[in-house]
Amino acid sequence: MGTETDGSITCPAAINGLVGLKPTVGLVSRTHIVPISASQDTAGPKTRYVADAAAILAAIAGSDSADPATAEADAHKTDYVKALDPAALKGARIGVLRITAGRSPQADALFERALAVLKAQGAVPVEVKAPDLDPIGAAEQLILRTEFKAGINAYLASTPPDRVKTRSLAHLIAYNIATPRELALFGQEIFLASEAGPGLDDPAYLKARETGRRLAGPEGIDRLLKENDVVALVGWSGPTGLVDPVNGTRIFGAPATLAAVSGYPHLTVPMGYVSGLPVGLSIMGPAWSEARLLSLGYAFEQATHARRNPTFPASISLSPEIATAYDPPR
Repeated sequence: MGTETDGSITCPAAINGLVGLKPTVGLVSRTHIVPISASQDTAGPKTRYVADAAAILAAIAGSDSADPATAEADAHKTDYVKALDPAALKGARIGVLRITAGRSPQADALFERALAVLKAQGAVPVEVKAPDLDPIGAAEQLILRTEFKAGINAYLASTPPDRVKTRSLAHLIAYNIATPRELALFGQEIFLASEAGPGLDDPAYLKARETGRRLAGPEGIDRLLKENDVVALVGWSGPTGLVDPVNGTRIFGAPATLAAVSGYPHLTVPMGYVSGLPVGLSIMGPAWSEARLLSLGYAFEQATHARRNPTFPASISLSPEIATAYDPPR
């Protein structure tokens, strides 16, 4: 199981050769999950295969009176395993969203081969123009900073006071300052900005929440689906970057922001390997479309078995350094 606010299920799943599903916000309860954003947080599965993710989602989806966001969940949940169809790609128009294009030539080439697989399975890939992510990202930053303070304060206040001494975000900040190991490699700028920021009644926050949802949802994913007559959007995620706190971390990234800010579902399935490192195929759709996304992902998985075969869909020539460092499972 994982939790995602913006990419924290789908990105690690993609770079570890796993299936990852971020459900529609409100399909799965967040009760007792450490919060970041009430608008974007959700739990979801990370598994080896799509059928496993479908089975887990069937078990965890549903309304929870302790989480008002899940009020509609029971009305939307279904038998996700039964919905899986190896022929789901046949006749399906799929939007090609190149948000991560250009970040890795090898991953771009692998993505083109994946699109060829979609076509071979009867899908119709349709090039779509990605929306401007800058205003969405700007709105998201204010949303997350504001909702984090409110959410973490409420969460910590609900914990046993005899066992949890840090009762608020302000207490967390003070603890980090008093405990040098906590700040040895990373700062707490986000904590400080959130603590100094406004509350949930702030007009700027309320405007940012409305703007972000609108641009990512109705004017983002929904518009792309409607205008291009497609049932889902696909892109690529990964491979993993090198974490280097001294020189900076290189992150190839994932097309997660649209689904994250809109609260819509996002599925990643193994697409293949780049220099021995896994890359994922991201599949996104409208709210409550988990059954269809899982079925599309299942059809791709069954056509490629990419997770089992690191040479899919064509042989990859590894440098000697990479070849000795990585031996992907076959």
